Amino acid sequence: MQTSQKHPSSVGFHLYHQPMLDTDTYHLSRFQILPSNSYNEIVDDNSQGTTVSFENCNQQYFTLESSLPPPPPPPGPIACDSSSFASNSSNRSPFSPQGSQTQSSLSDQHQSLDNTYGSPISGCSSVDGGNEWKHWLKELEHELLGPEPDIVDSRDFCPEVGQQQASAVSGWNWDQIVEMIPKLDLKDVLIRCAQAVSDDDFQTAAGLMDKVLVKMVSVSGDPLQRLGAYMLEGLRAKVGSTGSTIYKSLKCEQEQPPTSKELMNYMGILYRICPYWPFAYTSANAVILEAMQNESRIHIIDFQIAQGTQWKLLIRDLAQRPGGAPYIRVTGVDDSQSFHARGGGLHIVGQNLANHAKSLGVPFEFHSAAMSGCEVQLENLGVRPGEAVAVNFPYVLHHMPDESVSTENHRDRLLRLVKSLSPKVMTLVEQESNTNTSPFLPRFIETLNYYTAMFESIDAGSSNREDKERISAEQHCVARDIVNMIACEGRERVERHELLRKWMSRLAMAGFKQYPLSAPTTAAVRNLLKGFKDKYRLECRDGALYLSWMSRDMSTSSAWW
Repeated sequence: MQTSQKHPSSVGFHLYHQPMLDTDTYHLSRFQILPSNSYNEIVDDNSQGTTVSFENCNQQYFTLESSLPPPPPPPGPIACDSSSFASNSSNRSPFSPQGSQTQSSLSDQHQSLDNTYGSPISGCSSVDGGNEWKHWLKELEHELLGPEPDIVDSRDFCPEVGQQQASAVSGWNWDQIVEMIPKLDLKDVLIRCAQAVSDDDFQTAAGLMDKVLVKMVSVSGDPLQRLGAYMLEGLRAKVGSTGSTIYKSLKCEQEQPPTSKELMNYMGILYRICPYWPFAYTSANAVILEAMQNESRIHIIDFQIAQGTQWKLLIRDLAQRPGGAPYIRVTGVDDSQSFHARGGGLHIVGQNLANHAKSLGVPFEFHSAAMSGCEVQLENLGVRPGEAVAVNFPYVLHHMPDESVSTENHRDRLLRLVKSLSPKVMTLVEQESNTNTSPFLPRFIETLNYYTAMFESIDAGSSNREDKERISAEQHCVARDIVNMIACEGRERVERHELLRKWMSRLAMAGFKQYPLSAPTTAAVRNLLKGFKDKYRLECRDGALYLSWMSRDMSTSSAWW
């Protein structure tokens, strides 16, 4: 849910045609020891997840590939060290891996929440020492190769693996597996590949990525096929330690990045067809309007000013206030990814807002804080005596590193800083997802579940799956977040979502109390949702508004003081 930033690079996406076989799909889970109705979903800290299964459509497949033709298959088994895998993959991806980076093991396993609109996700656990994973591999071998396949244990090639998961696929005939693709479930294959990466089983991961998944994904396919294309690039980047490069490349670092006008158009497409940003603007504005109804001087501090669109709506509402409009001052903290989208610096936002306020007869002043949220100090905010302060965090606080990343813990530092301003109200809108401190595999599954619902909601609002503008909007505004969550660790991973209950804990420690949401606030959001598909749900619980796509919570909006 971001805008994009320009950096110099030559990385880009390329669409390649792949023929599609029109055959019914089924889960790889038929080869597992668990029955299909008893799968477990691996998540962290009770994170919520749902899944959707989609019927195959008779259409062409496309995949993200480099401009180079794929190399011929190797004469023998793929070496299972990460550097060999990175070398083998570099010609198949637009992003050239430089090394190896993996993270293994799960800290926890929880039963999945009920899914009322999709198929169950398959279970895969490394907690049991990999026995289920190995069993699945053996069952699939038996199905494909018969009872006595020529199996070569990966530990024969990599003695240093030690107690790590051994590969059972080195003797597979990948051509036979490729023939099974029309019958395989894409979500299941993605999870199996992620587990192989988590277990440092690069031989299995290489086969699934370069032989199977590449033929199953499509940036112009159904929601899961489109998401799968970006999840595949995330997996490749995870193994090749190129996640940071890809994240930057998807922020307009291509040789021919989109112009500011094009990028604004892409953002506008998503704004129109799904309500996630309108939800943030409408809910926060309704709370601020109510909290400031008797104030004559208002200071709004926005930690992601973007284009300033949100405040045009609020200025209009304040101009109609009985007794006349208040004096309004807006401080814009610059989202570093917005410069290219705006076509310039914060002065553009200030001028646009000033012109809008003038046309409505509203006294207005704009203050620029051209820096990232992590850099903001009290003196940058320009707070003046006699002002009623409102602070806005729209889908941005999860970018601030916390105690798991840095001893500076900017996430909690900013909350304490804002509390020191004694604001009349502080609004927080965030994705309802849990990817901050999760290990790789549960984080991958959570990302898969969350963005399956998002891509389905985007699909419901668009009329043409092959619409190039919609494809570009997903690439520039959504895909880079997905790659960052899957492939990056430490400071390089900036997409670190937390569930509302975790935000509530942080806010309470910073001294905040929850600001009650009124009936008019809820009504304003419900009225907004009338302009979108009826599969969106709005619920008020825990003193906050939850926006859901069918049964999956997507975003929350809460207010504090």
